[in-house]
Amino acid sequence: MTNAAVEGAVDRWRSLPAAQQPEWPDENRLREVTARLAAAPPLVFAEECDRLRERLGAVARGEAFLLHGGDCAETFDGVSAAAIEAKLRTLLQMAVVLTYAAAVPVVKIGRMAGQFAKPRSSPTETRDGLTLPVYRGDAVNDVAFTPAGRRPDPGRLLRTYDASANTLNLVRALTQGGYADLHQVHAWNRGFVGSSPAGRRYEALADEIERSLLFMRACGADPAGLRATEFFAGHEGLLLDYESALVRTDARTGRRYATSGHLLWIGERTRALDGAHVEFFAGIHNPVAVKIGPDTEPDEILAYARRLDPRGEPGRLSFVVRMGADRVRDRLPALVEKAAADGVRAAWVCDPMHGNTFTAPDGRKTRRFDDILDEVCGFFEVHRALGTHPGGIHVELTGSDVTECVGGGSELGLHDLPLRYETACDPRLNHGQSLDLAFRTAELLRTSRGSVG
Repeated sequence: MTNAAVEGAVDRWRSLPAAQQPEWPDENRLREVTARLAAAPPLVFAEECDRLRERLGAVARGEAFLLHGGDCAETFDGVSAAAIEAKLRTLLQMAVVLTYAAAVPVVKIGRMAGQFAKPRSSPTETRDGLTLPVYRGDAVNDVAFTPAGRRPDPGRLLRTYDASANTLNLVRALTQGGYADLHQVHAWNRGFVGSSPAGRRYEALADEIERSLLFMRACGADPAGLRATEFFAGHEGLLLDYESALVRTDARTGRRYATSGHLLWIGERTRALDGAHVEFFAGIHNPVAVKIGPDTEPDEILAYARRLDPRGEPGRLSFVVRMGADRVRDRLPALVEKAAADGVRAAWVCDPMHGNTFTAPDGRKTRRFDDILDEVCGFFEVHRALGTHPGGIHVELTGSDVTECVGGGSELGLHDLPLRYETACDPRLNHGQSLDLAFRTAELLRTSRGSVG
């Protein structure tokens, strides 16, 4: 495909139906904002996106495992050094657990530095007889239920860019500047659930790692790779005006990249094959993913592969499965079998969060840890039975000790939800629950790799 053809593919989305887009009240202001974004420096770089494609290629081939996690919906107020560090710390701890316990390389992607917009099931919300636009994330409007707060504001796209840049700058500094040094495995747990079951288990693992590092140092081995780590950022590529404004052409290759994040995904509500999102994603060279639910048909999997990964290159395409614990064992096998039979070389990733949401008696959305774990177990069982690779997990989490999901090692109950229910949208695993899930997943991964080997 020529450069002109690729550039045209990026822009053709405008002629197609685009689901879940805000009704911007001021088109002139939107054009002014997107023009400023189009002139801004890229948030990520082509070389970084290409490196992630290589790493995800290893996932697709069964040589690595993907850990993708972070906020359901980032907020501008949440872009603080403490909050970013806490999320990063949780993901680094989870990656250490998976790497050490399952002896497999872990590709780390933060659901951060761009996750400021959310698809919604209804365009409006009614409270006490007042109907207003639904909250679509800080990139669009405000969570405050007022006419002014809920009015979509294109200026928020500029704030999204700035917040994403600040997040990425701090993440790069932390992961390359010594914070991610494996010699810090004990320090990462300081002040975090030290007395919880997951915290105590992590401390024991950290002791083992520390002894191993001391042994290596005594033998004269102290690899530089232990002192920094690769860390990428990914978000749902929902707001096409924003994403399109940040597309850049790489001077080395002429390829077009969405420079808002290393990996972008198409959501369950926007994955229409004849829609704007699939068209836009087909024109960018980033690694991309598609979220698929229990109603997905096997032929759709092949259609996504043909449209988004026509060359069949491992690392280009991932399928993020969000079936629900009660349906993953029934619905997933046909999809994986069809893809394998047709030679589709995509990575398969489990999102055990979105299919397991329910409303508590007090009206809050929540999830049971046991349901989340059961969907992960079902995902692994399907791949084990088919002889394919369970490629990773995609979870909504925070580094704080919130009370948004019930269960886990600390045995949070429905009555605990009001204590620290802080999410702007969907319920997240807290720090202890995230570690607990990492340990359970590591056991599944170790068994799965043993059976394949």
